[in-house]
Amino acid sequence: MNTTILEARHISKNFHDPVTVKVLNDITFSINKGEFVSVIGKSGCGKSTLLYVLSTLDTDYEGDLLIENENMRGKKEKQLAKIRNEKIGFVFQFHYLLNEFSVLRNVMLPALKLNKYAEQEIEQMALEKLETLGMANLANKKPNQLSGGEKQRVAIARALINNPQIIMCDEPTGNLDKKNSEIVFAIFDRLTKELNQTFLVVTHDTGFAGKTQRIIEMEDGRVIRQ
Repeated sequence: MNTTILEARHISKNFHDPVTVKVLNDITFSINKGEFVSVIGKSGCGKSTLLYVLSTLDTDYEGDLLIENENMRGKKEKQLAKIRNEKIGFVFQFHYLLNEFSVLRNVMLPALKLNKYAEQEIEQMALEKLETLGMANLANKKPNQLSGGEKQRVAIARALINNPQIIMCDEPTGNLDKKNSEIVFAIFDRLTKELNQTFLVVTHDTGFAGKTQRIIEMEDGRVIRQ
């Protein structure tokens, strides 16, 4: 049986600056456990805005967002922050690693914030995630000692640390060359197949999107295929 991880029900959103513009228009779809889904569309079609709504970072919308069948509507920011940290991993175009910390510590940070396990356990978990991505040998390096592709793999390990229900990615290969983009795709593909990890990836890279299990295409704030 398919387990629904995320469901968007009739989500719409307006920007008011200074005139009102509808940026998301009646968006409805669901994503099941273990699905690898990409969202594509021209610049300005609403892809990133949709991702911010789905990740609970933007709460100013109409409609309903359900994560593991729990409605996010009306929840306080503190509750949403906890849900984000527990259930959603994030990978962005820019890695957002902190150069003052080691690679290992960077991966540990979301789990330290969640405060579910002892620090020693978190360190072990972080090493395991780095090992999964072939990065354990770089655990003690600082992010500024890594290549762009290595930094993005560390960011993926960090996104995995709390064993999230879904990993949301905004242009994760946007700053990478073809070879490193292919490495990132291969990692996502393997995590989907081996760990049943769920991915939702906003991308301009049609080659990347074409290899995912499912494409949601947007145009002018609407979903035109899924």
